[in-house]
Amino acid sequence: MSQVKKGDVVKVHYKGTLTADGTMFDSSEGREPLEFTAGAGMVIAGFDNGVLDMKVGEKKTVNIPFMEAYGPKNDQMVFEFDKAQIPAEMGEPEAGMMLEMHDQEGNTLPVEIIEVKETTIVLDGNHHLAGKDLTFDIELVEIGA
Repeated sequence: MSQVKKGDVVKVHYKGTLTADGTMFDSSEGREPLEFTAGAGMVIAGFDNGVLDMKVGEKKTVNIPFMEAYGPKNDQMVFEFDKAQIPAEMGEPEAGMMLEMHDQEGNTLPVEIIEVKETTIVLDGNHHLAGKDLTFDIELVEIGA
C-alpha cells in the first residue's frame, strides 16, 4: 500500500483542537475532505509534515507546536485606531468584532477588535491561532497523482 510522499495530492478529513484545553476550532465533518499537495506549503507546516508516510484509511493524532502552526503572537500587530476613522455604517464597535483593513499595497488584513476605549479601539491583526499549540486528528482518505 502506498504512503504519502512530498508532491502527492491528498485528501484528508480532520478535526483541529487547541492543545491547551481541547476546544475545537475547525473540522471537515459534514464537508468534502481537505485536498492539498503534500509538502507544497499549502497548509501549516506541522499539518503538512503530519500526513507524510500515512496510508489511505490511516488515522492519527498530530500535536503541532505554535512555531509549526501560525507562529508566535506578534505584539506589533496589536494597535490602537481612532474611532473617528470608522465608517458610520459599520455601527458601534464592540470587542470580538472582526474588521478588514487594507495596507499600502491594497492587501486585505483581517483584524479583531479586542478593546473599545473612549476615542479609540484596540485592534489585533494576529491570526486568531497565533501563539497556540494545536492538535489535529487526521484521517487520510485518498492519495492522488
